[in-house]
Amino acid sequence: MVENLKKLAAYRGWKANVVDTKGDVGQLASRMEDVIASKTDAIVLVSTDPNQVKTQIAKAKSKNIPVFGCDSGYIDGMAMNATSDNAEMSKLISDYLFKTIGSKGNIVVLTYRAHPGVLKRSETLDTLLKQNTGVKVITEQQVQVPGPIESARKQTESILLANKDENAITAVWAGWDEPAIGAAQAIEAAGRKNIIVTGIDGNSQAVDMIKKGSPLVATVKQNFSGMAEIVAKQMDRVFGGQQVEQTEMYAPASLITKENAGK
Repeated sequence: MVENLKKLAAYRGWKANVVDTKGDVGQLASRMEDVIASKTDAIVLVSTDPNQVKTQIAKAKSKNIPVFGCDSGYIDGMAMNATSDNAEMSKLISDYLFKTIGSKGNIVVLTYRAHPGVLKRSETLDTLLKQNTGVKVITEQQVQVPGPIESARKQTESILLANKDENAITAVWAGWDEPAIGAAQAIEAAGRKNIIVTGIDGNSQAVDMIKKGSPLVATVKQNFSGMAEIVAKQMDRVFGGQQVEQTEMYAPASLITKENAGK
């Protein structure tokens, strides 16, 4: 996203200054204070929870410096945020999973409801399960973060041991790709051939596993370059004295299966 934003800025003749605080929120707040003081024309937060820098966003607004989000979430005081529609991505993958298993069977849900995006995906699954009563959740488990691949692998190993019957588990629905990877590794290691796994995000390791024919059969790829394009277009509008089209805008995501994973 950062590389795309740099290219889009250069194309428009804007000077882009990239500040990487490597996930350090204190440093991020401090550097935002610096760029606000230097009277920058706009700030773009890339994959950052804006709630962590609420004070700085309010300060930027008071100085007429618009703050844009690129896959960051939206809070009051920001101009807008471009991201994926988590509910739509969850519907895309859940519908695919249900269709693949014939809308019946026992599924394991691996999630992390503390994350707003994963929560939205999980809530969409909850709604779809009410409409697909032939699909039963045998267990929902919260994956540990950090370390979701390892956590999901260990959790899946335990679930497989507790459900040894060949048809006890039909599928694993994971709220994002890393737990899907861990679950698929555990299923493969246990030699269980009839359990499929789905993820969400389009992580390159997940896409490789789909290509190779592992238990991980599908994911939904987020359109990160599309998010950057939306942000640049909305910045154009603001710099031209117009309003943003919407405060929360979505770049369309796409379903990745073995059929199209190599394309």
